[in-house]
Amino acid sequence: MLDLIILSLHFFICFLISIAIWCGPKDVDLHSSSTGRAQIERDGLIFIGKEEDIKKSQRITAKINGREIVVFYHEGKFHALDSHCYHEGGPLCRGEIEDIDGQACIVCPWHKFKITLETGEGLYEGINPLEPSPTPKWQSKGVKQRIHKVTIDNENVYY
Repeated sequence: MLDLIILSLHFFICFLISIAIWCGPKDVDLHSSSTGRAQIERDGLIFIGKEEDIKKSQRITAKINGREIVVFYHEGKFHALDSHCYHEGGPLCRGEIEDIDGQACIVCPWHKFKITLETGEGLYEGINPLEPSPTPKWQSKGVKQRIHKVTIDNENVYY
């Protein structure tokens, strides 16, 4: 009987904690890993970092409204994606950038998933078994990583 009471109390406490988390503040994590605190600017843009700093480091992560993003600078362009791979949450900010079939792709360090920086499209190398002599070709998986618009203004990078 005592076990049943303790178990019920445990479930009730877990329930209260989940309610507190669900109802808690949603927009408290406005910060960038290398620039300190991010700031919401006019027009709703959020300052990520200085253009020159990101160009030097080639990438920066920022947690904005509870979502961690990574901004890459590659071959003269800025690209922003969710920081965790859509497959199993691997840290894309630690991945290598490779050219795959003419597209710049981030390679997830956990399972080597390849994601285009431009569109977030997941790619795989497959063959068409109906072809007389099938050769591997890069194709879309039909799954995309969430991408984000990056704005450059006055040598500052905004999300």
